[in-house]
Amino acid sequence: IGHPRGSFRILVTGGTGLVGRAIQKVVADGEGRPDEEWLFVSSKDADLTSAAETKALFEKHKPTHVVHLAAMVGGLFKNIRCNLDFWRRNVHINDNVLHSAYECGVQKVVSCLSTCIFPDKTTYPIDETMIHNGPPHSSNFGYSYAKRMIDVQNRGYFEQHGCRFTAVIPTNIFGPHDNFNIEDGHVLPGLIHKVYLAKQSGSALTVWGTGKPRRQFIYSLDLARLFLWVLREYEEVEPIILSVGEEDEVSIKEAADAIVEAMDFKGELIFDTTKADGQFKKTASNAKLRRYLPGFQFTPFKQAVQETCAWFSANYGSARK
Repeated sequence: IGHPRGSFRILVTGGTGLVGRAIQKVVADGEGRPDEEWLFVSSKDADLTSAAETKALFEKHKPTHVVHLAAMVGGLFKNIRCNLDFWRRNVHINDNVLHSAYECGVQKVVSCLSTCIFPDKTTYPIDETMIHNGPPHSSNFGYSYAKRMIDVQNRGYFEQHGCRFTAVIPTNIFGPHDNFNIEDGHVLPGLIHKVYLAKQSGSALTVWGTGKPRRQFIYSLDLARLFLWVLREYEEVEPIILSVGEEDEVSIKEAADAIVEAMDFKGELIFDTTKADGQFKKTASNAKLRRYLPGFQFTPFKQAVQETCAWFSANYGSARK
């Protein structure tokens, strides 16, 4: 398609979000290759819910590879309120991106799924073969089913057209440039913001829920390094879970304690048990990743939390929005 062999033009949708920024940083810090041209686009460049705008974006940049991160996202409470919106907007975005990639002859697309797509009633740990085994948790079924459909569509493009479209399933991602909004953000960035405010005002820290649910957290910069490997080396259409091991799962209370320590918060910690906990656990197996990359080193959780807290404190003016 007019590209010399080995020359990559990589279009990253959702390029200014948490994972997009992490990939930008990792590429800029020496992980990028000379034959790779990286293009990071955001909703300012095109409205991906529009088929026409998506197609125009692809025709303008003519990518050989796509990392598809763009999505309508939100935390537990926003999902509960807006399941239909999450379904419709994400289905439109995903169909437009995958179909434009197919029409423009893109060699490979790597999309980003989420562990919330897993069945609510399941055995643990969950692996890649179990995604479609039952309904997802009712709190965010709209988002979850829209993400599952990427996997269905990837298989369709492969079977009908031989396309190498695949997807990764990260566990809970956190890091610099996250959404630190307390109402609509995810648990870890929300807690970081709350600790910051409690420290400023000298008040107690209130954590929503019991603190008992358990999560596997992955640092955005570790995830970015794994994304580069998937883009360059991983040849399966079947998705791959990108996660720390089951043994590295932490409770919300342990996560809160790590943030309290990183931000040197001296106040009281209160758990508001009138607030919903969401799923108790979603433990995922990273056995498939370990078969491919037995030696991959994850950043230790406490270190990653410290780096994220330091970034948030240094960028408070822009980060809190």
